[in-house]
Amino acid sequence: MVSHGQVVVKFGNILAKHCLDQRCCTDLLRATEHTQSVSSQLSIVARVKAVTGESKASSELLLSNVQNLIQAVHHVLRAAEAACVKGLGQPSADPEEEEVAAFCQQWRKNLTQHRAKEALNSDRDELGLRKTRGAKAEPTLMSLVQEQTPWSRNTPKHPNPRKEHTVMDRHM
Repeated sequence: MVSHGQVVVKFGNILAKHCLDQRCCTDLLRATEHTQSVSSQLSIVARVKAVTGESKASSELLLSNVQNLIQAVHHVLRAAEAACVKGLGQPSADPEEEEVAAFCQQWRKNLTQHRAKEALNSDRDELGLRKTRGAKAEPTLMSLVQEQTPWSRNTPKHPNPRKEHTVMDRHM
């Protein structure tokens, strides 16, 4: 989990570097800093728990930190969505930056296609308002990550803590 948090931090930092909107950039950097802090806390708690053994209090603390990390990652992805919508500058020749840019472009393409379909096929009620029942939710970066990386199949039970992950690693 900690290494996956670090992947998201790296993703957020790369995206912030290319964000054209200053407010979105600031929000994204704050979210990545928070995720970095929570990820570090989780790493410390996990190491302490490994040394001290099984106790209810340490298990609850570990679980709480995992939940905090998940929330922090969601915040980074929401801030990343805003940055993508506002616009991104051209990535450098760095392969990781190109990979992040391609991932974001794919999400934005999916979002644009979804919105176009909704605009063409939208059912309206008697007041002319769009009906939401049965409407498909807009694609999110989180949904794109989940489509590309099913958690249950790709996450090993005991991951090697020294394994290096790329920014958009299949294990994210």
